[in-house]
Amino acid sequence: MTVSRIGVRVAALALLAVGVTGGIYLNSDSDSRTGNGGSEVSANAAENDILKQDLAEWASLTAEQKAKQAEAAAKAAAEAKAAADRAKAAEAEASRRTANRPPDYGPIPSSCKAYTGAKAIGCAELLKAGFGLDQMPCLDKLWTRESHWNYKSYNSSSGAYGIPQAVPGSKMGTVAADWKTNPATQIIWGLGYIKNRYKTPCGAWQHSEDEGWY
Repeated sequence: MTVSRIGVRVAALALLAVGVTGGIYLNSDSDSRTGNGGSEVSANAAENDILKQDLAEWASLTAEQKAKQAEAAAKAAAEAKAAADRAKAAEAEASRRTANRPPDYGPIPSSCKAYTGAKAIGCAELLKAGFGLDQMPCLDKLWTRESHWNYKSYNSSSGAYGIPQAVPGSKMGTVAADWKTNPATQIIWGLGYIKNRYKTPCGAWQHSEDEGWY
């Protein structure tokens, strides 16, 4: 049976629901007066049975539709929650990356344009510390060997940390409190250490070549 057929019958059911039984009795009473009661009562009873069957089927179909709507709503809610969870996770990841990202560094001198990233900062700080640009290749090789210029580099055996591999890393706190995350802080400390101990980056590099450390 189609929904359109149900819709047509529901209008009749609305009236029949109140007086279907009474209708049968009325028909029966009328039939007793006209003498045609048997066949007409049977016809009405059959029609009532059909209408009752249609009503039951319509109610069943409505329940099915409600179940489908509930299922669709639950699915939409689950998808919305999953989307919200993904957005929350993405936000948390963005916050984590922002928190771990080193601070922006000021302009790099044009004389250091051959270098990028932490190496460019190293070159700029090298010049600020009073070293000549000719010392930069030695510094590059030294800290490439030590940490690959990774400000998060950590040696679990010695406790060395950061680009210059300070032991312990907290020594670099004498420059700034952000020594764990700021390459510039680490580089400034490392250049000071080199100047005090080896005079120049090339002196530190030579010691590293001879001894395997600096």
